[in-house]
Amino acid sequence: MNFLSHYYFDRYNPNSYEVLGSILPDLLKNADKISNIFPEKNEDKFTQPYELAILKGWKKHLKVDKLFHNATFFLEHQHQIKLKIKDLLENTPIKPFFAGHIAIELILDHLLLKHQKIDATRLYKHLDNVSKHHLTAFLNLNSVKEQEKFFTFFEMFKKEQYLKSYEDVANISYALKRIFMRIWPNPLTTKQEDTLTQILIDYIFDIEEKFIIIFEQIERQLLND
Repeated sequence: MNFLSHYYFDRYNPNSYEVLGSILPDLLKNADKISNIFPEKNEDKFTQPYELAILKGWKKHLKVDKLFHNATFFLEHQHQIKLKIKDLLENTPIKPFFAGHIAIELILDHLLLKHQKIDATRLYKHLDNVSKHHLTAFLNLNSVKEQEKFFTFFEMFKKEQYLKSYEDVANISYALKRIFMRIWPNPLTTKQEDTLTQILIDYIFDIEEKFIIIFEQIERQLLND
């Protein structure tokens, strides 16, 4: 799941450090794609309340991703989107399976905003509430290198608040293209990007009355865990 979809499960959580932890794995990956830490395997390191709160959010992130990626909803829609964009991507380096995976996650973020299931502004307020000193301490405990690179990205992420733009479906295909460009230079033409946008619009229309089912399903599983 993407940033906003993870936030859905903490939309009523008043603890900003837990909220940060719930999206921190993706923040680190976006800042540096080779970043790879496993705080859940070294829980004894964390003793301060803010460290434990970040860790709690981090573990929730892992749990939500596992539930989502094993859900019938994800497997079905990833596959269906792959089939719909397969011909479009035929002469590009982009793998339809990978594109389908990312697309359904971005679509869910879009639908959460469109149907006002979350307030993205509150997410950003939580991030602003987190002390840089505390976050640095957590990263140090996990031996995170290139912290300047991370904080440069993190500050830009908070300032630009680009997740709010996902309410416009055209920005979903643009975000998808930007993800592709991290791996392949200039993978899509403007015409292909326009076609992709229309495919996503049509797909969103087909699922928007039932998309919330996957969130309700995961929420029940989290409560029963």
